Amino acid sequence: MPILPLEDFFRLPTRTAYQLSPNGRLISYMAPYRDRLNVFVRPVHAADSDAVQLTFETLRSVAGYMWADDDRLLFIKDTGGDENYQLFGVRPDGSDLRAYTAFEGVRTSLIDDLEEQPGYVLIGLNRRNPEVFDPYRLNLATGELQLLAENPGNIQGWMCDHQGRLRVATAVVDGVNTQILYRDTEDEDFRPVLTTNFRESVSFMEFTPDDKEVYAATNLGRDKSVLVRMNPATCEELELLFEHPRYDLGSISYSRKRKKLLMAYCTGHKEPVRHYFDEEERQLRERLQQHFPGRRFGIADTDKEEQAYLIYVGGDRTRGSYYYYLPATDSMTFIADLAPWLRSEALQTMHPVTYTTRDGLTIEAYLTLPDGLTPDTARHLPVVVNPHGGPWARDCWGYSSEVQFLANRGYAVFQMNFRSSTGYGRKFLEAGYKQWGLAMQDDITDGVRFLIDRGIADPARVAIYGGSYGGYATLAGLTLTPDLYCCGVDYVGVSNLFTFLQTIPPYWRPLLEMMYEQVGHPERDKAQLEATSPALHADAIKAPLFIAQGTNDPRVNKAESDQMVEALRQRGVEVEYMVKDNEGHGFANQENRYDFYRAMEAFLAAHV
Repeated sequence: MPILPLEDFFRLPTRTAYQLSPNGRLISYMAPYRDRLNVFVRPVHAADSDAVQLTFETLRSVAGYMWADDDRLLFIKDTGGDENYQLFGVRPDGSDLRAYTAFEGVRTSLIDDLEEQPGYVLIGLNRRNPEVFDPYRLNLATGELQLLAENPGNIQGWMCDHQGRLRVATAVVDGVNTQILYRDTEDEDFRPVLTTNFRESVSFMEFTPDDKEVYAATNLGRDKSVLVRMNPATCEELELLFEHPRYDLGSISYSRKRKKLLMAYCTGHKEPVRHYFDEEERQLRERLQQHFPGRRFGIADTDKEEQAYLIYVGGDRTRGSYYYYLPATDSMTFIADLAPWLRSEALQTMHPVTYTTRDGLTIEAYLTLPDGLTPDTARHLPVVVNPHGGPWARDCWGYSSEVQFLANRGYAVFQMNFRSSTGYGRKFLEAGYKQWGLAMQDDITDGVRFLIDRGIADPARVAIYGGSYGGYATLAGLTLTPDLYCCGVDYVGVSNLFTFLQTIPPYWRPLLEMMYEQVGHPERDKAQLEATSPALHADAIKAPLFIAQGTNDPRVNKAESDQMVEALRQRGVEVEYMVKDNEGHGFANQENRYDFYRAMEAFLAAHV
């Protein structure tokens, strides 16, 4: 396979994040302007050349946007990656740009788009107290913020019914218990209706069409999270609607237009798991599949009347494409490729594989191989082991620019859903609690041994690279198994579990007792945290290391990387250190991504 330019993998998409206006007349998207993603709008049947540019950000890409109604779009942005998102609004013709929450050091979150209350949205702000978010109803015409409830200090989430009435709150009590609070009307006070240990989960997903009951995801009395119909006033389960023997419920699809529950969804090892409650929805997706045989697709957006759809089509060897679909005529119109310069035949297949850990757990993993090789034909390859961040997240089958870039450079790339990855049930999740650097790291090590035992990996040429928790796993791999890896790349990773727990963002502080249960307590588990903090064991590192960090990172403080670099340099261990002053938890600006991956490419070429 030809070596493709690095920039082809990491440059901004030509167009992305397509949405339809509620009336279906306009189509919006994000596209580059001065190397930053900005928001554009055009009539549905017009050309991109007729689009109106709504935002002109040059310091940092717009972080996200949405249609509030037919007359206004909302977008958010932060400063240098600090994640203190501010909310702005603009009309589709580019006029009346407004800064709704331009408060320094304050983070804005969207609670509800209030579709039944045109001209309003419900947002959360930690303006009064940086540790908690209060709900405000925002008048988009005047900018007036109406405080709907004052967070007593422990509420982590709010939920509205279909009429936009604030009816549900979720709270943390006693540090490690979660509580659902409910009210029938906004005139009432919230009252607690269920308290559980944080290891158990009940999550209201949508109100039923009559706003009297809820569809909820729950693992109470079970290992896997399932979908039930529930009485919100008592949290009594009324009906089991869907469960899967291997995977947690992932999401549901609900039609506001038809006021119906359409589908439940789980993330599988490769193929998605879909369970239909609506025959019309099943038939729609079967028709869509006929347009894209053998390809993966999803519904990206629809207009309010569900007469027009935007379809995203993707896979493991493409960044994807968007199409415009009219179900009444079953007509499909191509809109745009995200990366037309990348041809699928030049990219590599992501192979789902499984292996068994030393204590008998089955781990779902993904192996991407260079040069069209398969797991049966690959032999003695250089490997980049790539554990995911989170760690309470998971890797999925699909396209990854990092993975394809590394495979194009001749490396096998191995990603694994180690214990504590989400989606596999409560037992699998809890098997990783207080196991940073212990059983969680053993799962990664066992994956490397799996590749070596099968003859796929050259044991002398195994590198490890990860971001966030994956960066911690990289450092832990180099300190705890120093002979396993020939080098490592740590991207915004934790190095010292004590300082990490001391420097979390203020709005994580109500969750600190839970984090102590999941990661470890700095006093009760002091010996364990000392043993598994890589910065305290820099003397064990033999392999070369490359560290990259954003100055404004609110999650993993820059001091995490600084202390690791200092400890290594004092010992004369080779360590490269890249710091970007205008970035946070990961590099968003295109030129910084180029710098990082160019340095990584050279580092791996020198040491693998």
